Amino acid sequence: MEYVSTRGSAPALDFEGVTLAGLASDGGLYVPREWPRFTEAEIAAFAGLPYAELATQVMLPFVGRSLDEDKLRHLCTEAYGRFAHVAVTPLVQLDERNWLLELFHGPTLAFKDVALQLLGRLFEEFLSRRDERLTIVGATSGDTGSAAIDAVAGRENIDIFMLHPKGRVSDVQRRQMTTVKAPNVYNIAIEGSFDDAQAMVKRMFNDPAMTGRFRIGAVNSINWARLMAQVVYYFAAALQLGAPRRPVAFAVPTGNFGDVFAGYVAARMGLPVERLIVATNVNDILHRALSAGDYSAGTVTPTAAPSMDIQVSSNFERLLFDCGGRDGAALAEQMRGFEATKAMRLTNAQQQGAAALISSARADATEMAQAMAWAWQNCAELIDPHTAIGLHAARAADLPRAVPVVTLATAHPAKFRDAVERATGHRPRLPARVGDLFDREERFAELPGDYAAVAAYVAEHATPSA
Repeated sequence: MEYVSTRGSAPALDFEGVTLAGLASDGGLYVPREWPRFTEAEIAAFAGLPYAELATQVMLPFVGRSLDEDKLRHLCTEAYGRFAHVAVTPLVQLDERNWLLELFHGPTLAFKDVALQLLGRLFEEFLSRRDERLTIVGATSGDTGSAAIDAVAGRENIDIFMLHPKGRVSDVQRRQMTTVKAPNVYNIAIEGSFDDAQAMVKRMFNDPAMTGRFRIGAVNSINWARLMAQVVYYFAAALQLGAPRRPVAFAVPTGNFGDVFAGYVAARMGLPVERLIVATNVNDILHRALSAGDYSAGTVTPTAAPSMDIQVSSNFERLLFDCGGRDGAALAEQMRGFEATKAMRLTNAQQQGAAALISSARADATEMAQAMAWAWQNCAELIDPHTAIGLHAARAADLPRAVPVVTLATAHPAKFRDAVERATGHRPRLPARVGDLFDREERFAELPGDYAAVAAYVAEHATPSA
């Protein structure tokens, strides 16, 4: 399996290479040169497999010669053995049509654990072969940071620097990052938005002063290996609901577009996905892009769903590349224009290619709260604000009656206790395994929203690569 950049000029890499590289050297994102595809019989044979074995079979075509099947199985078994539910990503029925896919049973109570528990082990495996050191630099709107830190805390040959927008993540999300005391973990609160933090991370990947001293790696969903691991739970859910003989639709709370692009990959691999519904909050650049072709960034509006408070969705570039004829040079020019003006129009091919599988919906604060209240009052289910936005979109979807709709439940409701309590009158409790979170001491640096300050901090604290 070979991987190419969406912008066409970076060297092709194998799976080990893209896992350690993260962002491509030309500023693009890596995707497989071609999509592996399962037959209907092969998908049917996956039914009933334990999650770690299903993950092994779904991901095996992507790893090529970088890992043999037994090694991949061992890493998956280790990664998913830490989850609090034996099914790893269990389905919960809400009514005759709507289901929740609970993705929050990992150690940090969010869907990011499903991918990052594996990614941490992949980093350690590949770095040990090369006797190299990795400096992970990431930006988080809430859940990526804690999941990434948990996955790599204390691991050999890795330093992690995680940027979060000061005051714009929940208290639980912040503490899950800042109370980790491992010596290789560095938390940075910056003045500004998630988009500001993400722009600094991307800039660092292309800063010779940093890349000349450190091997910079990514844990955000710009890293292909992380996105690949998220493909698995689409197969897990669809198989339980009758795939491959029965198509399934998915409503996906969407910020950086990685989770929904994983569903797109599952469909390209042969999974019968009826529709992917991109669910956004009032920061609705993706809804505007998919419904009207207008990908224009506005001002970020802080909401009770901070992981969706984004105006630049990095993984959207992967969809534009695949739907636009895989023309890296053309996409590079298109993205340069967007980076300069923060506005662009999708081409007809991009808009029509996306529309064949993907639709979108937008929920404001009232609609989000109404969805939380509906789930609690009618189904005795507490859901977090992000999941509520997905459920709002799912319940409004115009789909054939026989098609089940799975809403991805992306975070445990206790990560957003105040918002859930306002909507439902019930305050969710943290699971016992993280129950002492508010008794732990915090540790983090506060820096201005200035790239030079962040780069200097990383350079001062990171261990240079060999």
